[in-house]
Amino acid sequence: MSTKWESEKERVASLPLEEKRKLYKSTDYIVVNKVESWCKYFVKNNGLEAKKPTAEDVTEFRKIKIDSEKNKELADKVSIFKGDITKLEVDAIVNAANSMLKAGGGVDGAIHRAAGPLLQQECNSLGGCPTGEARITGGYNLPAKYVIHTVGPQNGSAPNLKSCYENSLAYASQHKLESIAFPCISTGIYGFPNRLAAHIALSTARKFLENNSNMERIIFCTFMPIDVEIYETLMQMYFPNTRR
Repeated sequence: MSTKWESEKERVASLPLEEKRKLYKSTDYIVVNKVESWCKYFVKNNGLEAKKPTAEDVTEFRKIKIDSEKNKELADKVSIFKGDITKLEVDAIVNAANSMLKAGGGVDGAIHRAAGPLLQQECNSLGGCPTGEARITGGYNLPAKYVIHTVGPQNGSAPNLKSCYENSLAYASQHKLESIAFPCISTGIYGFPNRLAAHIALSTARKFLENNSNMERIIFCTFMPIDVEIYETLMQMYFPNTRR
């Protein structure tokens, strides 16, 4: 006999989109096509070229090798989104979770509130999640179909943070998802340096997109002004825009 969360997860997954939209906690959801691609964002926001990387940025960027022939294509597959991740109607949103997968504060709490209590019930069945790993659940009352929960490092470990992004994207690939939205993992109360965190997120996303053509959009949700500033600068390195 299935539990309440199992039956509801199955029911929601089978609903036509218009019926599923009636479950959303808010009506101001945002469809993925309304989130500007980096190409459009760059053209629309004059003056971004003036935001130059630091010497440390250049050093960090040189740690990866990108396929420059894919620059134009991939600049259309990433976005900066300044807003509430729980409003995005995408295949998956990523939750900056704790290792017990219990609803907490910040992004974690907001996602649980928007999804409803059955999200916690499903999380309770998973037995927690170690740092750097990820788990996937249904989205329930969220506009997103799935929530991918990942536990960021509290000790400033760059390899662990990289694993958060890699394991989240591995779930996206496994489930054949075409759109995913990330918060700035570990940069809040866990205190990971914002700039290095952005380098890790962007380099991991870049390498994933070069090798996974099924993914149509990776969205970076930048809630704090400092993160907007950092991503507007670093996106020009990892996803150079050829359209100006």
